[in-house]
Amino acid sequence: MPATPELDLINHARELLVERGMAVLGTWALLNLLVSGYYVARTDARTVAHHFHLMNVGWNVVNALLAVWGILSANPQHVAGLSLPESIAAQQRFEHILLLNAGLDLIYIAIGYWLRTRAPKAARPEQMEGYGRSVLLQGAFLTLCDAGFYLLYHQYAAQLLALNQ
Repeated sequence: MPATPELDLINHARELLVERGMAVLGTWALLNLLVSGYYVARTDARTVAHHFHLMNVGWNVVNALLAVWGILSANPQHVAGLSLPESIAAQQRFEHILLLNAGLDLIYIAIGYWLRTRAPKAARPEQMEGYGRSVLLQGAFLTLCDAGFYLLYHQYAAQLLALNQ
């Protein structure tokens, strides 16, 4: 099935949603970089707070890079003309990425919990505890973000399938 104005609108809306999702991630990253960047420079390196903020800074440098890449990769103006099979394939690919990310996010939460349980026995318990708290926080936020984004994005699958009938 060739592109139609209705299909072009759906594809355009999907790409705009991707841009907005990446903007949410970028905003989270920027806030973490500002707040934790401020505090990492002002906390004693022997404290849980210092290691919490240090891990937040490192984690959110990566988040910021991913957000910028995602925003630059989303192309709402260039999805016009996609056929229905191409649109469905793109929809499924991105949904799989979101589900994979949500699974990884749950692993981050488990790692954060593991770090915190190991902290009392570690050579530097404040480091393990701080890192664990940060990884738990980041994993929880990313789980909510990816799961919510999937639920919003998946609505377009029904619209695409309705065009297929």
